[in-house]
Amino acid sequence: MNKTVANAEEAIKDIADNAVLMLGGFGLCGIPENCIAALVKKGTKNLTCISNNAGVENFGIGLLLKTRQVKKMISSYVGENAEFERQLLSGELEVELIPQGTLATRCMAAGYGFPAIFTPAGVGTEVAIGKESRMFMVDGAEKEFLMEYAFDADFAIVKAWKGDTHGNLVYKDTARNFNHPMAMGGKITIAEVEELVPAGELDPNHIHTPGIYVHRIFQGVNYEKRIEQRTVRKR
Repeated sequence: MNKTVANAEEAIKDIADNAVLMLGGFGLCGIPENCIAALVKKGTKNLTCISNNAGVENFGIGLLLKTRQVKKMISSYVGENAEFERQLLSGELEVELIPQGTLATRCMAAGYGFPAIFTPAGVGTEVAIGKESRMFMVDGAEKEFLMEYAFDADFAIVKAWKGDTHGNLVYKDTARNFNHPMAMGGKITIAEVEELVPAGELDPNHIHTPGIYVHRIFQGVNYEKRIEQRTVRKR
């Protein structure tokens, strides 16, 4: 039951070239900083990264983009990374943009074992090109829905505030957004935490991700907790 590993390098050691990764976090909040740094150091190539965002030029997934380790980004919000934009416009990077709710639900579908979900988001737009759609009765009228497949990720890499040696995780504030559904959805889930405690120390009522979903866990170091866009009101 003890799922602890020594560090990020050990946690990601079997992530090979061409792997499909889910990476938790929202903006720069709750991102698996240590594992991203370890992947950069390892030099793993041709990655497909499923993430709400693409980081910034020198932080988060932006570090993997900078070293050309990412083949494809599947994301919702990518507007803060100039290097991402450059690679997209030059044709160096494959990109699949997904409505944010659809992104989250496809993550959850993977965790629940659903092969697909139906959503009204994207109907009648470029998002719908090449996709199956069906009509359903909603409030007495027929409405069109797109079929979207659950993600099929080799690894989910998430970051939590606290965790225990059995892999139970507690997130803090905004970091709950994508870390939990992604932790459920990976074939192998790796969790880095700010504080690692012995099993039994976490209040069961406060656990967000049960340890059954987590395969490896370690206590991270040197978290920066950057602010993506600092805005202040005028005096």
